[in-house]
Amino acid sequence: MCLSPKSTRCYRILLILTLLSFLPFAALCHAEGSEVQFQEGINLLTQKDFTKKEAAIEKIAESGDKRAEAVLRALLEGTLFRVKKDNSIVYGSKEGSKITITSILTGEELGSVKKRKAKKITINNALRTQIKNELAKIELSNPDAKVRLDAVNKLMPTLTIESSDLLANLLKKETNSEVSDALKASIAIIGLRSPEKEKRLLSLTELKGNLNPAVRNELNRLINEEQDKAVLHKAKSALSTIESKIAFFGLVEKGFFGLSLGSVLVLAAIGLAITFGVIGVINMAHGELIMLGAYTTYVIQQLLPDSIGLALFLSIPAAFLVSGLAGIVIERSVIRFLYGRPLETLLATFGISLILQQAVRSIFSPLNRSVSTPAWMSGSLQLNPILSLTTNRITILVFSLLVFAGLYMLLKKSSIGLQVRAVSQNRAMAKAMGVRAARVDALTFGLGSGIAGIAGVALSQLTNVGPNLGQAYIIDSFMVVVFGGVGNLWGTLLGGLSLGVANKFLEPWAGAVLAKILILVFIILFIQKRPQGLFPQKGRAAG
Repeated sequence: MCLSPKSTRCYRILLILTLLSFLPFAALCHAEGSEVQFQEGINLLTQKDFTKKEAAIEKIAESGDKRAEAVLRALLEGTLFRVKKDNSIVYGSKEGSKITITSILTGEELGSVKKRKAKKITINNALRTQIKNELAKIELSNPDAKVRLDAVNKLMPTLTIESSDLLANLLKKETNSEVSDALKASIAIIGLRSPEKEKRLLSLTELKGNLNPAVRNELNRLINEEQDKAVLHKAKSALSTIESKIAFFGLVEKGFFGLSLGSVLVLAAIGLAITFGVIGVINMAHGELIMLGAYTTYVIQQLLPDSIGLALFLSIPAAFLVSGLAGIVIERSVIRFLYGRPLETLLATFGISLILQQAVRSIFSPLNRSVSTPAWMSGSLQLNPILSLTTNRITILVFSLLVFAGLYMLLKKSSIGLQVRAVSQNRAMAKAMGVRAARVDALTFGLGSGIAGIAGVALSQLTNVGPNLGQAYIIDSFMVVVFGGVGNLWGTLLGGLSLGVANKFLEPWAGAVLAKILILVFIILFIQKRPQGLFPQKGRAAG
C-alpha cells in the first residue's frame, strides 16, 4: 500500500522525534560507562601489584572522565594516598606529622589524618613513563594549541608504532600549523622504524632540517642500526643538515648574548663617555652611581610590592634623579676644584666611591638585595626548538637603544646639547662666545651620572643588587669609552656592542677570565695604533 506524501512526512517527523528521545538516554549510558571505568581504575590503584596499577592507569586515562588528568598528575607527583581505614584513594599534602586529604571524586576537603593512617600510592619508572604518555594523549585533545604542541613534543621521545593511528587521526582534525608540523614529524619518526625501505626514505625526506631533539636522536639510532646503503646515506645527509642548522643557531644565540652584554656595557659607559669627553674627568665613582640607581629600584619595589611593573617604570626617572643629583653634588663640592689635575681627580673620585659604598652598607647592610622581575619580562621567546631568547635581555637591549637615541637627540637638538658639544670641542672658544662653562660642566656631570643611574635600573633585572655592583662594570666602561673614542656617543655604542659580542665568542674557547684579558690586550694594541679610538673627537681642541 502506498502512503500519501502527507502521511510520509508525518512518519519521518515521528521517526526523528523517536530517535531524539533516545539521545539523553545514550548520553547517560556513556557517562555511566565512563564513571564505572574511572572507578574501576581508582579501585585498582589500591593494589600493590604494579601490573594492576598499569591497568588502573590505562582505565583512568581511557575513561574520558574530567577528573582523570588531575588524578594521573597527582599519582606522578606523589600526592595520591590510600586511607587505610576504608581503603579509599584521596589527594594528600603532608603538613608536619599529618596529611591533609581531599576526595578525588567530589573535591571535598576531608580534614587531616596521621601519617601512619595513610599510605602514598607508589609507582616505578615504567609507570612514570606510562603516566606521562597518557597525560600527553589527554593534552592532545586540549583546545589550547600551545598545550597540544607541548603534548606532541613530550610524546616524541616515547613514540611507538601503535601511536601512528592516534597521531594520524589527530592530524586530520588539527587546524594549527605548528601542531600539524609536530604531528607530521612524530608520524615520520614512527616511519623510520618501519621495515619498508620506501617508508623510511619518505620519513627521512619529511624530517630533513627538523630541529626537534627527538628527531636528532632517532636519526642517530637509525644511522647506528641501518643496513641499507641508500637509507643510511640519506639519514647521514639529513643529520648533517640538522647539525649545520644547530651550529648556525648556536652562533645566533652567542651573538644575541653578546649584544645583550654589550647593551649593558653601553648603558654603563655612555654616561662616563659624556663626563670624560666634555670635562676630562676620570670618574672612579661612576660604578657607585650605577649602584645608586639599582638601589633606587629596590627601594621603590619595597614601597610598591604589589605593582612590580609600575615600580620598575617609576624607577627609571627616580634613578635618573637620584644619581644625577648625587653627580651634581660631587661635581660642585669636589671636582670643580680639581679641573686640570687628573691624578688628584682620580684619587678624589676613588675616595668618593668608597664613601658611597660604605654609606650603602650602613643603610641597607652588606648583603645583596634581590629585585623582582615583572611577569612580562620573565620567560623567553622560543624561536625554534634550538634557539630561545630571554625576554629580560631583549627588553634591556631595546631599552639601551632607546636611552642612546634619547641622549643623542638631546645633545643634537637641544640648546644644552649644543653648549655641551661646544665646550667639549673648544672650551676657550665656547667661553668667549658666552657659554657658562662651569654650569655646563655641572649639568654634564649630572646628566652622565643620571644615565649611570638608569643603567643601574637595567642591571637590577639581571643580577642581585649589592654594594659592589658598580665595581664589576667600571673597568669595562672605561675600556668601552677609550675603544670607541672619548666623548663620542656612536663610538660608545659600537664599542660596547662589539666588545660584548667579542667577549661572548671568546668565553667558550678561552674561559671568562682569559677572554677579558685577551680583550684588554686587544684594546691596548689598538690604542697603540689609533690613540683616539674608533671615532675621534673633532674640533680645534680635539687633539
